[in-house]
Amino acid sequence: MSRKQIAVTFALGTISLSPQAHADFLSDSKATLGMRSFYFNNDNRDGTAAPSKTEEWAQGFMLDYKSGYTDGTIGFGVDALGLMGVTLDSGKGRHVGSTMIPSDSDNSAVDEWSRLGLTGKVKVSKSELRYGTLIPKLPILVANDGRLLPQTFEGGQITSSEFKDLTLTGGRIEHATGRGSTDRTGLAAMGGTRESNQFDFAGGDWKVTKDLTAQYYYANLDNYYTQQFFGLIHTLALSDNQSLKTDLRYFKTDSSGENSSGTSGYRISGYTKNGDGEIDNRTWSAALVYTLGGHAITAGYQSVSDGSNFTQLNQGGLAGKGAGGTSLYLYTDRLIQSFTRAGERTSFGQYAYDFAALGIPGLKASVMYLSGDNIKTTSGDNQKEWERDISLDYVLQSGTFKGVGLGWRNGKSNSEAARDQDQNRVFVSYSIPLL
Repeated sequence: MSRKQIAVTFALGTISLSPQAHADFLSDSKATLGMRSFYFNNDNRDGTAAPSKTEEWAQGFMLDYKSGYTDGTIGFGVDALGLMGVTLDSGKGRHVGSTMIPSDSDNSAVDEWSRLGLTGKVKVSKSELRYGTLIPKLPILVANDGRLLPQTFEGGQITSSEFKDLTLTGGRIEHATGRGSTDRTGLAAMGGTRESNQFDFAGGDWKVTKDLTAQYYYANLDNYYTQQFFGLIHTLALSDNQSLKTDLRYFKTDSSGENSSGTSGYRISGYTKNGDGEIDNRTWSAALVYTLGGHAITAGYQSVSDGSNFTQLNQGGLAGKGAGGTSLYLYTDRLIQSFTRAGERTSFGQYAYDFAALGIPGLKASVMYLSGDNIKTTSGDNQKEWERDISLDYVLQSGTFKGVGLGWRNGKSNSEAARDQDQNRVFVSYSIPLL
């Protein structure tokens, strides 16, 4: 029996337990239809690879159903996620791979694509077990939502808040589906061409005081790497509308299994100290965020050790699966670059403003600049790169189109370690409650 069949059977069984169970399951259910129209334009300014420009426009639909729980000490439920994308424009020569829209057999953009995810869930006291389709947002694994449809994973996850001020999380991920794909794949690290089907993780967030949170997470991608994460977040209230946030992050990533022995297919791409594709990395960052009314100023620094690039789950090397596209729990994970190359040292700053302070609620803007140096690649040492990003968002507050969100992202990147790029993303989003 497949996982989807198990989830459906599980859900049907819970509904029929009792009249009260049936009522709770349905009356506490929520369903929304999210719609997103997304225009993506990425212009490569140098290099010989063709085509030089990606330009596409698509419409996405996301039907998100979340059931309630059956009554009793042990509550059961089921969630369903239906995703569909429709290509609106992707002319010849302007579709590259499947960064947003999947490719057809002739490498052109498909007309439409869709996928369905089901998740069974069990709740006992303040603990919840979920099995099926997951969209994790953890320091050691962040699902990517940078295009039309989100990246999804399959596996099991348990979250517990039984202890005051402490949230514990653990589980196992077995498969992934890329943001621009309908094909389920196994798991890999950057450049890896062999699939792993076991990503185990555990960790917790401890609210030490009302202003200080400590984090620790451990993850293991079978035959690729083990990773530990340590984090501290502190917010100092300076006045009613003024605060200073300190965010410290440290990742320790080491090779594991076949990657340690240099087995072909489990090696990562990019620079490694001994040229053997073995993972060996320490990455730390420190950021300060000063907030005053609608103003927010961020300043930070990040250091990547020179044993290898910073590494987390990345299925982009699995040929023909359209599984590319990842997100990282790093301030430097931006529109174009992630500033995670071996040896890279990055300084960054951002200014953001919430126009609600001027009586224009729903309007927000920001600009960010990052500069990295000391980069080591297979072609040279001490390379440099920089990126400038602009973000503008507005959500209509009233009228017929109340709740409609408009967004624009503009990024410009110059790099000695990659192609120079200019990128624009424009999107319109709206969500309709169904239940």
